[in-house]
Amino acid sequence: MAHKKTGLRVLAWLSLAGLIIGTAIAVVAAVAISQMRAELPSVDSLRQLQLSEPLRIYTRDGQLIGEFGAERRATLTYAELPPGLVRAFLAAEDDRFFEHPGVDWQGLMRAVVKLALTGEKSQGGSTITMQLARNVFLSSERTYTRKFKEILLALKVEKELTKEEILELYLNKIYLGERAYGVGAAALVYFGKPVGELSLSQIAVIAGLPKAPSRDNPVANPKKAVERRNYVLRRMRELGNISELEYQAALAEPVAVHPYQAKVDVDAHYVAEMVRAELFAEYGEDAYTRGLNVVTTIDSKRQKAANTALRHALFAYDERHGWRGAETRIPDQMLAGGGGGELTALLDSYATVAGLVPAVVTAFAPTGIDLLTAQGAVKLAPAAFEWAGLSAKKPLQPGDVVRLRPEGNDYRLAQLPQIQGAFVAVDPDDGAIQALVGGLDFFAGKFNRVIQARRQAGSGFKPFLYSAAMNYGFTPASVILDAPVVFDDSALESTWRPENYGGDIKGPMRLREALVQSRNLVSIRLLQAIGLNYARDYIPRFGLPADRLPNDLTMALGSAVFTPLEMARGYSTIANGGFVIDPYFIDSVRDNHGSELFRAKPKRACEACLEQNVAGAAQSPESSEDAGSAVPAPDQNWTPATRTIDPRIIWLITDILHDVATRGTAAKVRELGRSDLGGKTGTTNDETDAWFSGFQRHLVAVTWVGFDQPTPLGRGEVGGRAALPAWMDFMRTVLKDVPEETLPRPDGLVNVRIDPNTGRLAAVGDPDAIFETVQQDHIPEPDDAPRFQREQQTDLQDLF
Repeated sequence: MAHKKTGLRVLAWLSLAGLIIGTAIAVVAAVAISQMRAELPSVDSLRQLQLSEPLRIYTRDGQLIGEFGAERRATLTYAELPPGLVRAFLAAEDDRFFEHPGVDWQGLMRAVVKLALTGEKSQGGSTITMQLARNVFLSSERTYTRKFKEILLALKVEKELTKEEILELYLNKIYLGERAYGVGAAALVYFGKPVGELSLSQIAVIAGLPKAPSRDNPVANPKKAVERRNYVLRRMRELGNISELEYQAALAEPVAVHPYQAKVDVDAHYVAEMVRAELFAEYGEDAYTRGLNVVTTIDSKRQKAANTALRHALFAYDERHGWRGAETRIPDQMLAGGGGGELTALLDSYATVAGLVPAVVTAFAPTGIDLLTAQGAVKLAPAAFEWAGLSAKKPLQPGDVVRLRPEGNDYRLAQLPQIQGAFVAVDPDDGAIQALVGGLDFFAGKFNRVIQARRQAGSGFKPFLYSAAMNYGFTPASVILDAPVVFDDSALESTWRPENYGGDIKGPMRLREALVQSRNLVSIRLLQAIGLNYARDYIPRFGLPADRLPNDLTMALGSAVFTPLEMARGYSTIANGGFVIDPYFIDSVRDNHGSELFRAKPKRACEACLEQNVAGAAQSPESSEDAGSAVPAPDQNWTPATRTIDPRIIWLITDILHDVATRGTAAKVRELGRSDLGGKTGTTNDETDAWFSGFQRHLVAVTWVGFDQPTPLGRGEVGGRAALPAWMDFMRTVLKDVPEETLPRPDGLVNVRIDPNTGRLAAVGDPDAIFETVQQDHIPEPDDAPRFQREQQTDLQDLF
């Protein structure tokens, strides 16, 4: 009996202790929950979308050319969300969304059971409401505390917001890869269209992203994106959201990604990428979020002209080299079905490249071609495909996929060019890049040939060599022998027998004529005469990299490799009177409050600065204004450039290059009807590279055409044919209302009458004499020619 009473007392004490401990635990839990609830953010703050401000890039005249942000968003209301898209997300993420109170207790229990049986944590039971709470407010760490806070916040959200409001916030805020936040941004980023225009397949791709958006998106992992799409489609079919027919059609649709292209005012994507890289190097990830506004040196009108000019030149080259055949074919059954949405979707999967639109042939006859584009039916007249040589014996077949090039309101048959090119235009007075096109299409390949492609310069290098020779003592009247030469040079791999283009020789030639006609053999003898060391020391004065100059005679033919921008810098030194400038493309950077963070301080060619010695000792603003001086005083925004070339040499070279553009290898330039243009064609061995580098007094432009993997362009595809047309089209447009201007002739030059055959002073009364301009201290005299000139005349007598 005593033992029984003792047991009852122990049980009573244990019950009391349990009650006390339970009460304490409950109180502690209640306090903890209360504290957690107090720490939870307000639901109202969910509605506030805190957007970072992107990096925006403009031309100097205020046109947008690029936008880069850490986040991409396109906010939508619930009414703007397609029902099919909502159903897809519910099927993939939370099919009981409209039934539970924000927490799926059944799913949570399954997660608890799995933990108990396997010891593994899982994300089971994570509803859309819980995902919204976690993604917006909480960390992504998988801890019990975070999960509990997630549950509390989800319950709170469900009490204060409707289901539709929750879905609207979730589908606008969820991260879906490629810096896209929300379904509106994802639709634009992956498919280049608003959500209302997405196909069922595309909707399923986006709905499959929340699980692993960075890993499974169609840009990073196309195969995984298809797997996730198929899972979403299967779930939609199981839930009765789509029919079996819709399911099969969506499975058959290819997943084609159209890279995100920000809507810009001017196509200058290569420049925008250059700016982005510079700003990222300076500010890191902050460059994408702090609302920086960058003004570049690009002129929008000149940029548009450059885009058009280069593409037209590349299209023209492509047509000259014939039709290569259809790009691909579509299945016959798809065409037999009369087109429709499936065919349109397939055509949409082929990206438009350089403005070339994909189209499928529906009927062919020599009198016309019927085609279908994603926008509708098109009929080509014979003149639009005459270049391709198509006929009844060489037809296109229904189902062939080809390209069309817009021409006004019509189209022209085209194909994706294999050729590439680059174009850059620079203000030679301060180096401001006014137009830059790094290739056929930025979105087809981001390799920027203007700044990254080092190619042999060919004959475009010769003006630098001839300048060195004139500085050495030669004049435009000096005569050099154009005759075969053979070299056994230890620096070369084998015996070298250089030739002129075309293989002909012309005997003794004055330097002016040799450069106008781009004679290779004269250039080699000229380099021999002045010496490799002298040339290698002098030519970098044009701003060209000294380490790229070969230490052998191939340098005379332009074997040195330069980028188009480096060539533009060299020709700027010619155009501006002998000053070396530094090309630049960022004029200013401001933050989102308008405060200036950076302002370019370019080097400026300033003849007046030299004459009045104002570099570093500029007049005060008051004295300049009173004196009415036209001399620009250096200030905080620019510094005087260094003159590195004798202005007399520069004037002579520009005068000869004007002859090149009127009666030499670039004589087509005469069609522009201006007398202030000059330049030089450039062609490398086997017509592998085609160049034209030319200038007006205040504008230098360089064009390069070639294959990325050096390959012959084809017989006759020299600089004057492949590259010059782009330069001319550009100049024709941008110089339309620009007055003609040339460099003023400097002191120290004289006009003399010379014998055109010998380059020496002509005898009095010689009817064949011509005028030539030479340096005043190097006037040719019959009996006092330079030693090397006399030796060459002797060689000539021996040769003939």
